Amino acid sequence: MSAQNEAIPNATLSEVAPEVSFGHAFWFWLKLGFISFGGPAGQIAIMHEELVVRRRWISEKRFLHALNYCMVLPGPEAQQLAIYIGWLLHKTRGGILAGTLFVLPSLFILIALSWVYIAFGEVPLIAGIFYGIKPAVTAIVLHAAHRIGSRALKNNVLWAIAAASFVAIFALNVPFPLIVLGAAVIGFFGGRRAPEIFKVGGGHGKTNPSFGAAFIDDNTPTPEHAVFRSHRLIQVVVTGAVLWAAPMGLLVMRFGWDHTLTQMSWFFTKAALLTFGGAYAVLPYVYQGAVDQFGWATATQMIDGLALGESTPGPLIMVVAFVGFIGGYVKELFGPESLFLAGAVAATVVTWFTFLPSFLFILAGGPMIESTHNDLKFTAPLTAITAAVVGVILNLALFFGYHVLWPQGFSGAFDWPSAVLAVAASVALFKYKRNVIHVIAGSGLLGIGIRWFLA
Repeated sequence: MSAQNEAIPNATLSEVAPEVSFGHAFWFWLKLGFISFGGPAGQIAIMHEELVVRRRWISEKRFLHALNYCMVLPGPEAQQLAIYIGWLLHKTRGGILAGTLFVLPSLFILIALSWVYIAFGEVPLIAGIFYGIKPAVTAIVLHAAHRIGSRALKNNVLWAIAAASFVAIFALNVPFPLIVLGAAVIGFFGGRRAPEIFKVGGGHGKTNPSFGAAFIDDNTPTPEHAVFRSHRLIQVVVTGAVLWAAPMGLLVMRFGWDHTLTQMSWFFTKAALLTFGGAYAVLPYVYQGAVDQFGWATATQMIDGLALGESTPGPLIMVVAFVGFIGGYVKELFGPESLFLAGAVAATVVTWFTFLPSFLFILAGGPMIESTHNDLKFTAPLTAITAAVVGVILNLALFFGYHVLWPQGFSGAFDWPSAVLAVAASVALFKYKRNVIHVIAGSGLLGIGIRWFLA
């Protein structure tokens, strides 16, 4: 018996798998929406602990197989994993419930925090908090690159893919979708020629632990609703097309194609479909559009938005709701008397178009994925893509570091207090393994003190 199993009584391991009611699932997904802190890694860890270890709704092997599919998709993998498990347990309504409740609490919280930020951001107390947390965000992104890299880069080939990815995006400005495509091609052919290199975990896979019989166990037959049927695939695709086209059509007819709401809808549809590797990888694309192309937010506001996303529950990509709110508020979409309404509507619209594809990917592709357990030709590209994402996240850390340490550009002064805060946050994360929320809270308090001292 493995070391993990030694802590689990034999009686528990032999218990009959628990029944999972829809009502029980509802309360769990609602709870998850409020406690899912820590970015995708933390959220996936919470779901693993709750669903695999404690509740035994799904086995380790089936959980990881679903996760592998979600990681290779564009969009937030933690939310997509929740949709997948909800769908596997309770059909389409279960997937919709899990995915919606994963996002909804975060949307309401971010709308409120975005309003406080934009309306009262110049108040010394609020300004001090955000001065402190900007360096912490840089350290957090660097820590994310290290965390993912230590798990994914298990051999020299994967290290080379990560290095090439960093050079491509940092020095050559190669679009991220092309980097992902290149990594996937390498993984596809590499998995055939040298399968031991591209196995999940970089060729160092271990026997999956057992936490007792699960409701959906390793050998549980695929549920009837999860069996692939072509007519069902067509039905899901058509429904998804209508759910996208109807609100887009209304926006075009009501406001026109060049209106901010319409352009936000189109831009974040592309962001949802064309960007891979989770929130950290999509942020450079969002920055390019929101800051450089459309002027919905500034570079400083983007960093502040990421800090808010890190400190609130839900997927980190919910930073797009912050971008939407700031853009709608600043552009005064409904006039100077309705600024909050403009921001809230824009945040909601952006969230709809960003997350709709995630539901479609799972509900349409899930039945096909359920028939591909242990198939290396599907998992090898994922391994290569994960390696490439490490290089992209490292590039993002440098991008944030530049804006934090040289707020006026390299020609301006070096911000020594921010550098000290960034080093302190890095020590807290790397050496003392402190929680992200604790690091952000501590940095915010230090920021208040520094601004008061320098005033």
